[in-house]
Amino acid sequence: MTSVPTEDVRFEIRGRAGVITLDRPKALNALTLPMVLAMTERLDAWAADPAVAHVVLTSASEKAFCAGGDIRHIHDMGRAGEPGLTDFFRDEYRLNTKIHRYPKPFTSLIDGICMGGGVGLSAHAPFRVGSEKTLFAMPEVSIGFFPDVGGTHMLSRMPGETGAFLAMSGGRLKWADCLHVGFLSHTVESARMGELLAALCVADHPGAVLEAFRVDPGAAPLAGRRAAIDRIFTGDDASAILARLEVEEGPDGDWAKALAAEISAKSPTSVAIALRQVRIGGSLSFEDGMRTEYRIVSRILQGLDFYEGVRSVLIDRDNRPSWHPATLAEVSPAEIEAHFTTIPADGDLAV
Repeated sequence: MTSVPTEDVRFEIRGRAGVITLDRPKALNALTLPMVLAMTERLDAWAADPAVAHVVLTSASEKAFCAGGDIRHIHDMGRAGEPGLTDFFRDEYRLNTKIHRYPKPFTSLIDGICMGGGVGLSAHAPFRVGSEKTLFAMPEVSIGFFPDVGGTHMLSRMPGETGAFLAMSGGRLKWADCLHVGFLSHTVESARMGELLAALCVADHPGAVLEAFRVDPGAAPLAGRRAAIDRIFTGDDASAILARLEVEEGPDGDWAKALAAEISAKSPTSVAIALRQVRIGGSLSFEDGMRTEYRIVSRILQGLDFYEGVRSVLIDRDNRPSWHPATLAEVSPAEIEAHFTTIPADGDLAV
């Protein structure tokens, strides 16, 4: 039994598999600190348990794998001046790192919405299984935040400039596109997810089972935009990328102008941070990427845009944020760099 009390995540050993079930359906399995701590503790125990050959992470929700972290709670803590504001992120990032280097095969069954913190639970596992119900996004720039939970590592390793495109736009992908960018390793029909879980539980290793259930999701719509994405989303200057989108003509012109309007509505500081993450992430180890993200979050939570973004999107729902600064042209490169170089008051993340 876990010593961390929570009713929102369940653990069981079924056959050869340790099965983790996210079970907070009313909140679309949004992560809380007790959920993070409970999973961390159980994974430590299962790593040393010879009865557990591999781990499977799944969801009890019909709609979501995990829609993210409990950002509203973090907002309220910050507004109230409560201590321990970065505790959730510190422990969440350590859990992401644990999954990345887990000593036993780890499979995530992503049969629904997977955003933010849900990506951190799934993207770093060796086996990432999605269905036609899978909906991936890292939409954090919309709330004055940034694509964390290992986004620095994941987005920087996506093909071409798709990582920069997704980081700056918060774009949503379905299963064929998720396979195209490497977020998913396998695609399986949603109707067979229960059967797949049962088969995994009697197997010593997930590899052959996943291959037996694999289906072709068809052509990836994103592939048709790759030439434009790879041409437009190049370089280190977010303002220049936005300008190229705004003047794009031809068959991609309408798409580019609509995308420019979407990016212009995001937090300019967050958009610049997200692009910088993608540019440096390829040269960082996973652990160094997580340390960098802890530096970023520690500084963002001291600023204005995160609280304004959460107010606009989740509280007042007016979708009329007042960003500071208001445009990419006004963003200070030195201020962006400070997010990556300033050591938090409690020190760098230990992973």
